[in-house]
Amino acid sequence: MKAARWLPPMVFSLAVAAALLIATGIVPVRIVFQNQVAEARGLLDTPAGAKATPVAGPFWRDGSTAAPAEAPHGAPGSFAELTERVAPAVVSIRAERTVRPEANRPRNPIEEFFGFQFRNQPQAGEGSGFVISADGYVVTNNHVVADFDKIDVVFLDGAKLPAKLVGRDPATDVALLKVESSRSLPSLPLGDSDRTRPGDWVVAIGNPFGLENTVTAGIVSAKHRRTQNEGGPRYSDFIQTDAAINPGNSGGPLLNLSGEVIGINTMILSPGSGNPFAGGMAGNVGIGLAIPVNMAKQVLPQLRAKGRVSRGKLGVAIQPVDADAADLLGLDSANGALVYNVEEGSPAARAGIRRGDVIVEFNGVAIKAMEELPQLVASTPIGQRSKVVVVRKSKRQTFDVTVGALALEDDDAGPALPSGEEPVPTGEYGLSVQTLTPEIAAELRLDDSVKGVVVSRVRPGSPAETARLQPYDIILEVNQEPTPTAAAFKAAIGKNAKGALLLVRRGRQELFVTMKRGAH
Repeated sequence: MKAARWLPPMVFSLAVAAALLIATGIVPVRIVFQNQVAEARGLLDTPAGAKATPVAGPFWRDGSTAAPAEAPHGAPGSFAELTERVAPAVVSIRAERTVRPEANRPRNPIEEFFGFQFRNQPQAGEGSGFVISADGYVVTNNHVVADFDKIDVVFLDGAKLPAKLVGRDPATDVALLKVESSRSLPSLPLGDSDRTRPGDWVVAIGNPFGLENTVTAGIVSAKHRRTQNEGGPRYSDFIQTDAAINPGNSGGPLLNLSGEVIGINTMILSPGSGNPFAGGMAGNVGIGLAIPVNMAKQVLPQLRAKGRVSRGKLGVAIQPVDADAADLLGLDSANGALVYNVEEGSPAARAGIRRGDVIVEFNGVAIKAMEELPQLVASTPIGQRSKVVVVRKSKRQTFDVTVGALALEDDDAGPALPSGEEPVPTGEYGLSVQTLTPEIAAELRLDDSVKGVVVSRVRPGSPAETARLQPYDIILEVNQEPTPTAAAFKAAIGKNAKGALLLVRRGRQELFVTMKRGAH
């Protein structure tokens, strides 16, 4: 009944509106009589004689109507059998350390309430690892276990064993642990990462977010990835994978379909992640990085034998070769490492290598990217005679170099600075400095008016690294006191028990940097 009330007015309104449109000519309508039937035309019709606009065909490429393609050759139907075989050798790493409160710090409100300062506080860390021998050697990342007092290894069956830190290598981020067990432990074989190709299937197993023995799968996305992340390993040649790696996966194995370890899961790249290591708080976005197992094979014997790694040294400071430099230096391509400084008395200096030489080959291996040379030299036995090919004034020359020993403190340092004095170390802060001599100032292209000390070394994990100090930074003041010499710096840095406010010159800018004192 209600619909009958408003229907007639609506029909009448529509009829009036149509009549007005036709009467004004806005909508042309022709009345055609055909077989004594009147028809109104013109509202939606194509005018007589006019050609209809043709509709274009598909502007895309249609797929084939053939049968669906088969899965890629070698694609597994399931990873379950592989997982069951290797999982018992994958372990969870649980580490603890005691954090001592800073000296002379004020009490916090809770401590004020109780009337005393809280003493040493425990701090825990987690990661992953894998057994490589039946007698209990376990591989993990250095950053998982560095500076921890107590380390436990937890197996798939829940068994927990205390672990001894046999050795660690910050420069590659590899660490070796040892557990003692009355039974023979399951272990994983180490494969050949050089044979791994982009597109190969891989499986990652680890302890993300404390979820033990989590299995993820993907492919090798790329090889030879190098990063310059703050706090990252000095020598990097990562395997990139899209197998999900998350916080807690650090130190776990990256496996091929044969169940062989081809990499050590180490870090992830994630927008806004801050710390890129897989032990940080970032999440996976499909870019995980693993240390090639062949790189680990180079350091594990030394870690087992002496707890640290000795490396070869040439004694040159190098930089990349770009297209413009290659053209000016008479190179066929922008490959090699351009020498911009030769350490006095070093193996390179004794062999005759000079500033301006471009090292293009080391022991028969062509140097394509600058970063390749330090890794080749570092892996060369100390005392070995090596052939170094350089391009000097458009001509190739070969030099015989006896590789020297890279000092342990140099292993995490920047290029050597040209100075006759030894760097002054500050152990609690983790940096070494030298007086800014006229020779160094000229090398760094500084005015003679700049007075201070130049940072020559920064130890990873130290207060100096936390403060983001870098080699070649010029420290002008400590706690608003000028420090024109290394002796003045050492005296000023020890006056304040809390730390130091540094005035630092970096490039053309000057900025203040706060640095807290580390544990003695």
